[in-house]
Amino acid sequence: MRSGAPIPWERVESILHLVQKPGRYVGGEYNATSTPWDAADIRICLAFPDLYDIGMSNFALMILYDLLNGSPGMLAHRTYLPAPDMVAQMRAAGIPLYALEDYRPVADFDILAISTAYEQLFVNALSLMDLAGIPVRAADRDERHPLIVGGGHGTFNPEPIADFFDVFVIGEAEAVLLELVDVMRANRNMPRRAQLEALLDVSGLYIPRFYESSSTPPDAVQAVVPTDGRAPSRVLKRMLPTLPPTPVRQLVPNISTVHSRALVEIMRGCTRGCRFCQAGAITRPVRERPVAEVVDAAIAALDATGFEDVSLLSLSSADYSQIHELVPGLLARLEGRHVTISLPSLRLDAFSVEMADTLSGGHRSGFTFAPEAATDALRRRINKDITTADLLAVAEQVFRRGWRTIKLYFMIGLPGETDDDVTAIGDLARRVRSLGHRIVGPRAEVHVSVGTFIPKPQTPFQWEPFADEATIERRQELLRQGIRGRGFTLSWNTYAMSQLEALLARGDRRLGAIVERAWQLGAGFDGWDEWQNADAWNQAIAELPSDTLRADFATPAALLDAFVYRRRKEDEALPWDHLESGIAKRFYLQEAQRSRNSELLADCREGCHGCGIQQAYAGQQTEDWRCPVLR
Repeated sequence: MRSGAPIPWERVESILHLVQKPGRYVGGEYNATSTPWDAADIRICLAFPDLYDIGMSNFALMILYDLLNGSPGMLAHRTYLPAPDMVAQMRAAGIPLYALEDYRPVADFDILAISTAYEQLFVNALSLMDLAGIPVRAADRDERHPLIVGGGHGTFNPEPIADFFDVFVIGEAEAVLLELVDVMRANRNMPRRAQLEALLDVSGLYIPRFYESSSTPPDAVQAVVPTDGRAPSRVLKRMLPTLPPTPVRQLVPNISTVHSRALVEIMRGCTRGCRFCQAGAITRPVRERPVAEVVDAAIAALDATGFEDVSLLSLSSADYSQIHELVPGLLARLEGRHVTISLPSLRLDAFSVEMADTLSGGHRSGFTFAPEAATDALRRRINKDITTADLLAVAEQVFRRGWRTIKLYFMIGLPGETDDDVTAIGDLARRVRSLGHRIVGPRAEVHVSVGTFIPKPQTPFQWEPFADEATIERRQELLRQGIRGRGFTLSWNTYAMSQLEALLARGDRRLGAIVERAWQLGAGFDGWDEWQNADAWNQAIAELPSDTLRADFATPAALLDAFVYRRRKEDEALPWDHLESGIAKRFYLQEAQRSRNSELLADCREGCHGCGIQQAYAGQQTEDWRCPVLR
């Protein structure tokens, strides 16, 4: 409910000495907007439901902040989810969640846009709404409350949290958010249902109120169908043919954050086609910025922030077609400024090593590879077009150029994986360590990080089951036996949290009751080891906390089997079938078959494979619009 006034600074200040990192909660960051509240006729609060330390590094939020605050009559402020110590102090003092720009209660805004970038944020979104004094269930809110909008990669299956949001943006928010805001501005005094009906005219929005889900038999996953004749049966993601201008007046955080640096997105999308990768699938097609635009944006962002590091963002930076011109050009412009250039997501090849060496400036803390699998056969199944010989050759170059630490990222639980594939991770790590010992001596180190594969929606592996606990524990023991001794570090994530991610990624709307119950039992910050609460989730699942769940599933084990462990039939409905990334389902099925046949599919820049993007957008862009890789 709107209070109409900001929270007095004195009330906020009175509790800051009681919490860690009070700089998270004071606002006033350099480049933050100073637009007066009364100067806008519609107001949006952008929320990242995790710590300030994480949210301030989220470039998507920064893009939207710049876009909205640069639009006439609009005002956008920010909020993040406070750490548990601050939450306790705020509740004790009766202080609701506020935006950092002027301590205005979040409940006073017309729109609350919450990032649902990944499943670990789902419960945090409920915590954020509740701390703001906003009912968490959409059915309990009306036009007196902010419109709750979800966005980010998690919206490609938002069904487990559909009961808590009014609207989901499917795809790139820059392409649709201004339209959404304009509709809400024109209908701000209308009842909530009328507001939502008006939003049906905006493509790329999924409005759960106008859909229902059903399953046959009851213990299968649910298909989602519209209940309103105006609601589309399929929601195609919104996509920008050309990347928007880079925000250069970027926010400078008050404390050290995950990435305190200037950011420039050089490319969006990926043409590599790794079959496990949801991000690469849902961000197609590839769109690149011109070199001159990247260089000018980087210089402007550094000038506007005072940062001493600029990061050139993309899913696969070495695939930027003009990388050979970009790096030398940017280095020339930055000569004498003592600025570091970061180029994340490099390929595992000689060119990437040379590029990293050029950019390192003599600082060589560690070189990261992501082979994902340790055998050539398994890499073919996931469409990772590298060989063990390639990896060892590149590792040798890395050590010879002066790096002493190599970090290797793998997954276990991949489709078609055997124990021999997992044993090979240890074999490969030892071979890399042996190379390092021979070239740089006993200080050479190999750090191995192993994740558990989650079969994500909107990928060729969306029909695959999640690996059972016994299998993962056996394979983790193989890793423990194979990777030990001086010069090795081995880490992996817990099975309980991987299972939870799989459940939330692959579930349907019935899971909303479990999400809400887990939150009530204290779940939150699932991405943080120190705050994970697996017991809350286990209890919530054990309770089957709704009549529907108890009617449809005889036991919690039956629920987990249906959503997590069962291989899904290729002709059955999936909970996310009504949300389209632009890639045709038939292409995912073809890729699934190629995986079973251990067939590689070349980078689509080498030739179009007909994924469906061109056809999906042919009628929605300019008449001559073509997928950039076809130009």
